[in-house]
Amino acid sequence: MPVGILRVCLVVITAIVNHPLLFPKENGTVPENTEEIIQKMKEREETLRLERLRLEQEIAEQEATQKALEKSAEVVEETKEEKVRWDMWTALSMIIFLLIEVWRQDFQEGNWQDTGGEEDDMAVLGKAFKGLAFPDKAILASFYEKRILGTTGDMARMREMVEGFADDLLEALRSVCNRDADMEVEDCMGVGSMYENWRVRKPFVCDLIVPFAPPEPYCFQSHIWCSGDSFPPDEQGYGTIKVCRAGEDVTGCICDKTKLGEDMLCLLHSQANTTRPSSEMEDLLCFKNTQYLDADQVMKWFQIAVTKAWNRISHKYEFDLSFSLLDSPGALKIKFRSGKSIAFNLTPVVQYENSDVYFISHFPRSSLAADLPSSTHWFLTFAVYERRFIQLVSKTLPASACHVSCLQILSFLHGKQCSLTGPSGLTNYHLKTVMLHLLQARPSQDWAPEKLEARLQDMLKFLEKCLHEKKLYHFFIGNGNVPAELGFPIIFQRAEPLNLFRPFVLRRDIYRKTVDTFHEMLRNTSALINEYTVHIPLAHTNGIRKESL
Repeated sequence: MPVGILRVCLVVITAIVNHPLLFPKENGTVPENTEEIIQKMKEREETLRLERLRLEQEIAEQEATQKALEKSAEVVEETKEEKVRWDMWTALSMIIFLLIEVWRQDFQEGNWQDTGGEEDDMAVLGKAFKGLAFPDKAILASFYEKRILGTTGDMARMREMVEGFADDLLEALRSVCNRDADMEVEDCMGVGSMYENWRVRKPFVCDLIVPFAPPEPYCFQSHIWCSGDSFPPDEQGYGTIKVCRAGEDVTGCICDKTKLGEDMLCLLHSQANTTRPSSEMEDLLCFKNTQYLDADQVMKWFQIAVTKAWNRISHKYEFDLSFSLLDSPGALKIKFRSGKSIAFNLTPVVQYENSDVYFISHFPRSSLAADLPSSTHWFLTFAVYERRFIQLVSKTLPASACHVSCLQILSFLHGKQCSLTGPSGLTNYHLKTVMLHLLQARPSQDWAPEKLEARLQDMLKFLEKCLHEKKLYHFFIGNGNVPAELGFPIIFQRAEPLNLFRPFVLRRDIYRKTVDTFHEMLRNTSALINEYTVHIPLAHTNGIRKESL
């Protein structure tokens, strides 16, 4: 821009200097070609004027270009500042999201299964109970004494008989198995309602689990759904079991992890033998062409082994033994010559690491349960910890606490209703899960025997709430408040809660049937209980307080 101004100034100065009026008239005479000179000067002046206009136009264009560049720089600067502000908002949003997620996890751990024990919850629950007369404490106590207490002695005698026979049968099984090639069977353990003293409906069935392990030099490597890898929703609660040699990593032989040297060769994984023979894996009860334990193969092996064991000791007993269900590995029935029979389940399981959580080969199925993803997926059972938790909490409760009584009455009512209207999606395990949640949520004094009626109502209301929301969380999975005395594996406490009612979301027909059965059970509660209740004098019944839940 300064250069352009200088050029204009030079043109103006030149024009002034060359103007004829500035020169003195030395001779006092006018040249003959004056007109011609004046004409040329005018032309020169016009040329200079045009040059000046061109220069002014160039200067204006340069100024416009400069302003455009400055404006572009300002836009770029504003864009950078806006981007910085946007990045700050993005980071702040992420921080807020993470804080909300952390709060949700903490809230879930502290209140991961709303028990409905608070007054606010009770105010919104119990809609299905309005207008229904519920048996009072006297009728419930009479019903419990007449219908349920009498079965306790029968259960104890049956448990003793079944356990003794099962121990003898397993000892014979060990003797007929090849210790170098067959699975090694350990002692059995009793689990379920018969060993938690709340089973009420006949026929009584003892549930025994039998841990087994592979022969040397093999071992089991387990992988569960909450170990870090993503599992589909229908595989939550399951795991897989890989058969490996002792000292071998889950992903392969230790030669994959160790530098052997140029002059050393792994005898297990040479170039000519990169995989184990298929027949070897099948002998170890694995799925075809894999190293994963197959539940169907285990069932066949166990049934054959039990049959051989019974043939060895059958001469010692005066009864017959048979399989009551062909699709269950150890559903056995003892038939006496008198015609009576005793049923029990002897189910093979695999221990998860060093805990009392077990992979169970076959689990009792219900209409709500989905099909197994495959025969290499094993369901996990926490039955041993459930029994221990009930025993642990029972020590802190008042004498003759009503928690087991509530579960027994609820189980009886549900079983009776299902016998009238057909099966529903609810199982006794769901009912026990409800009791476990309330046991943890309510103080010990609330389980005194005189509070049987109130606690039974709580269980029914809590169950109604869970059905309404289609949410009943597994008691142990995702529960960070499990007593430390149980020694429960931390990996399951940190897992996402497992919704036992998730299939209700997918199976609306079963959900509708379950809700209808539950409401029908509520309407029939008084009739079902009165049917098994001794007559109470009229003077006493006049004092009965009937309440609607």
